[in-house]
Amino acid sequence: MITEKSLKETFKIDFYRWKTAITFIGKNCIATRGYFLEDLIENVNFADIIFLLLTGNLPSQKESKMLNAILVSLCDHSITPPSTQVARLTASTGSTLNASVAASLLAFGEKHAGAIEKAMRLFQNTIKLCETEEDIPSLAKKTIKEHLQNAKKIPGYGHRYHHKDPRAAKILKVAGKLEYAGPHTQLAKEIEKTLHKTKKIHLNIDGANAAILSDLGFHWSAGTGIFMIGRLPGLIAHINEEKTQEKPFRKTLKLEEIQYYGKKPGKLRESKNLDETIQQYTKKYKKLKHPTAF
Repeated sequence: MITEKSLKETFKIDFYRWKTAITFIGKNCIATRGYFLEDLIENVNFADIIFLLLTGNLPSQKESKMLNAILVSLCDHSITPPSTQVARLTASTGSTLNASVAASLLAFGEKHAGAIEKAMRLFQNTIKLCETEEDIPSLAKKTIKEHLQNAKKIPGYGHRYHHKDPRAAKILKVAGKLEYAGPHTQLAKEIEKTLHKTKKIHLNIDGANAAILSDLGFHWSAGTGIFMIGRLPGLIAHINEEKTQEKPFRKTLKLEEIQYYGKKPGKLRESKNLDETIQQYTKKYKKLKHPTAF
């Protein structure tokens, strides 16, 4: 008897054009990570479903509260971030909501929104080197030394607007209460101790969240994505505010605020009459073997 299995073995044909372990779709049936969606709708919150999608497991009550707190901490930072400015400027041109959101998300990069992923990678790679938690202080000092020697900034520390980021202090306090201040968070704090003594620099919200997310079991590659999920509602709020409260085509600066440092402007030398110029080049090319080159 010919079966699908025998055909695959004989002809090595893959009958499936797409593969996924995230969500099953059948007739009148949707199941995400093994759970019927109608059950999830009734019994879990948004932080839970994010945890489930990214890790494959539903969070415990404490894990749910911790991830929810992290997402709240990322929601907005007024108009200071480049991505928010881009969102509002794009909205002011008359672009649609989705175009404005897309423009703002494209503004995320190594210098903005990328620190959380870089910090998670640093913390996770460093903790892999630990045999016991007693190794953390020495590895923290080694990490700082290596970055200073290579003139590199340690991701997740310092802030352009805050000497001490109030969000970082609070999220670490929440992590302590929920007992999610594990080895990665210990490492982050050890690095902060030395940086504060030498440079008066504190953990920022990206560094704090990077450590806690690592202790929650998230892989560093999910860092920027989690930042995007947390920041998206704030970006939508700014876009709607720009569209409803501000005049279109926002004027961002005055002419006197632009410093020009190029060549000094001057008049062009008077050019010859166009007809004279054509005649000049016609005479020149008639002398050539291939006058059609003109």
